[in-house]
Amino acid sequence: MNDMSAGKNIDKSPKGFLFSELLTSIAERGMSLIDTRRYRREGDTVESLLKLCGLLLTSKGEASGIAMAREALALYRKLDEAQKSAFFSGVLERLEGDLDKAITAAANFVDAPSYTSLAVLNTATRPRCSVLLERLNQAPGGTLSLVRMREDLLDAMASDPGLAALDWQFVKLFSAWFNRGFLELRRIDWNAPADLLEKIMRYEAVHRLDSWDELRRRILPEDRCLYGFFHPRLEGEPLIFVEVALTDAVPESIGTILEREREELSADQATTAVFYSISNCQRGLRGIPLGSFLIKQVVTDLKSRFARLKTFVTLSPLPAYAEWLKARHEAGELAMPAACPDWDTFRAALDDPASDQNAEARRFVESTAAYFLSKARNDSGRIVDPVARFHLGNGASLERVNVLADPSPEAKANALGTMVNYLYAFNRIEENHEKFVNSGTISTSQRISRLANAAPMVHDSR
Repeated sequence: MNDMSAGKNIDKSPKGFLFSELLTSIAERGMSLIDTRRYRREGDTVESLLKLCGLLLTSKGEASGIAMAREALALYRKLDEAQKSAFFSGVLERLEGDLDKAITAAANFVDAPSYTSLAVLNTATRPRCSVLLERLNQAPGGTLSLVRMREDLLDAMASDPGLAALDWQFVKLFSAWFNRGFLELRRIDWNAPADLLEKIMRYEAVHRLDSWDELRRRILPEDRCLYGFFHPRLEGEPLIFVEVALTDAVPESIGTILEREREELSADQATTAVFYSISNCQRGLRGIPLGSFLIKQVVTDLKSRFARLKTFVTLSPLPAYAEWLKARHEAGELAMPAACPDWDTFRAALDDPASDQNAEARRFVESTAAYFLSKARNDSGRIVDPVARFHLGNGASLERVNVLADPSPEAKANALGTMVNYLYAFNRIEENHEKFVNSGTISTSQRISRLANAAPMVHDSR
C-alpha cells in the first residue's frame, strides 16, 4: 500500500476467524474419513466433482460432510470455463427433484390436507441441487465460494439460457442468506484495514477511484462519509457501499462533490446529505435487494449523528437515457428542437456552451429526461432506467434533472452528461415505496411533472 497512514488501526473481530478455523479443523479431520477412490476419476475432473456432490448429498456425518464440501469446492476451482458450464449442466441433469415422490406427496396432501402432509410435499418438490448448495455452504469460506460460483454461472448462462433453472436456486437461497437480519452496516473511514480500502477502490463503479489521494478526499474529511453492508460469512468483503457528501444545498453537478480543491464544510453546518455513488461489490449477488436496506439505514444513522440534516438526496446517473433518446429519434417518435433538427447538430449544440442553440438543446434534454424517468416504459411495462427503478422502488421521489452535471466521457456517452436528484423524504419513503410497487405510481416534484408533460414526444409508444 502506497500511503502507510491508511489502514493503520486494524480491528478484526475474532468471531468470524474462530468459526472459520473450527470448520477448517473439522474438515481436515474429516478428510481421513473419505474414500477418495469412490469419486476420483482419472482425467475427468467434472465427473469426479459430480460424483463427489452425489456423495455429499447422501452424507450424514458432520465431519465427513464438511470435508467433502471443502474438497468439492477445491475441485470446482480447478475447472476451466467450459468445464464449469458442463458441471452446471450436470448438476441440473442429475440433481433434479424426484417426480414420483412429488406426485405421491401431492396425492397424499389432496387426500388428507394437513401441515404435516404439506411439509412432506414441500420437501418432495425441492430440487436436490438446492440441497447441494446448502451442503457446499458448510465448507470453510463456503458462502463466498458460492457467490463466486454464481458469477461463473451468470457467465455460462450467456451461451446456455437453460441454466437459469439452477440460477433460480442460487437466487432463492441468497435471498434468505443475505436478508437484512444478517447484514451489518459499517461506516468505513480512513483507519479501516488496508485490504478493505483497496477493495473499495476496486469496486467503485460510478465515479472511479484512481489513487489513494482520491480515496482520502472521499472519506477522510468531516463532510464525507462512506457506509457499507457486510455479511458475517464473507470476511472482509463488502457487499455494497454508498458514498455520502454533507453539503449546505442540493448539488446540481458532480464537480462540486468531487473537485480536488474545495472548502470543507463543518459537519455541524451541513443541512443536506447527498448519496452520490452506490456500488454493488459482488456480481454473484446480482438481483439480491441489498441497496434498499442500505439507503434507509444510512438515512437513519445520519439523522442520529447530524442534527441539522434535513434533506437527503442522490446525485445519480441515467445510464440508459442517451440510448433511449436516440432510439426514439430514429423511430420518429421525438420532435427535435427547431434550432437543431438532426441528431448531430443537437449533440454539437449541447456540447458547446457558446453555441446559439445551446440553451434550446439543454431545455430539450431537461424535458425529455424528465419524460424518460417518469413516463417511459420498456416492453414489459417497467421504468426503463435501472437506477430510476432502484431509487423509486426504495421510496424516493424524482426531484430535479441536472443537464451537463457530469462531463466525463462515460456520462456523456450514456446520459449526455445528465444527472438526477432523487429525494428521500424521511416521512414519505414507505408511502412512496408502497405506491410504486403496488400501482407503479411515481412521486415527482412539480417541476419534473411540468417538464415531462412538455416533452416533445410525437406519440407514446413505449
